[in-house]
Parts: sequence; structure tokens; C-alpha cells
Amino acid sequence: MNTKELAKEKRRQNRLEKLGTQRPVCCRCGEHDDRCLEAHHIAGRAYADDTVIVCRNCHRKLSDAQKDHPHPLDGDPTTFERIGHFLLGLADFFILLAKKLTEFGLWLIEQGSRAIEAWKEARHA
Repeated sequence: MNTKELAKEKRRQNRLEKLGTQRPVCCRCGEHDDRCLEAHHIAGRAYADDTVIVCRNCHRKLSDAQKDHPHPLDGDPTTFERIGHFLLGLADFFILLAKKLTEFGLWLIEQGSRAIEAWKEARHA
């Protein structure tokens, strides 16, 4: 490998190490280019270290939704506050996931409809 290729591979390995896997994928949309993937703190960084791998687009949507969550109480977050923010973060994720599942379900039904029509046309030809 030449110097450029070595540098490129080192950057890739650093990204994979940061994501904690050799085969990262956005758990919402399926993006698998590691250059586009990030770790999202489900509850928000201030409340828990639990993360999921998402692409930058999904990350922005989830992080923006967290801005509407209640502001921190005074002092260190309580267990109730941590759990509450975790549940709100999961809800945000499930809302985005439900939208993607709806799109995919409608697409599959459309594909099935087209396949049936093509089969009918082929049968009558």
C-alpha cells in the first residue's frame, strides 16, 4: 500500500473503532458507508452513555427531537430523569422507524401489485 492508501485505511479503522464494530449500519435507514455513520446517545449525552449507530441524516433528526425534551433539573440527573430521557429518546427513534416501516410496507405492496399485473398480462399474451 502507498502512503495515501495507508492513511485512508487508518481513517477507516479509526471510524470503525469509534463505532465499535467492523460492519456498522444505520439501524434506521440501512446506510452502511462508515464515513456517514455516527453514534447517537439515545437519552442525550448528559443522561446516559447508551448509543445506537445511525447515519448523519438520521442523527440530525434524532438530535433535533431531543431539543424538545424537558430541560435538565438542577444538579446531577436523578435516576428517574435518566430513565425518562432514555424513554423519550427511544420514542423519538421509534417514531422515525415507524415512518420508515410505513414507507417500506407501502413500497412492498406496490411491488406486489405490479408483479400481479405483469403476471396477468403475461398469462393473456
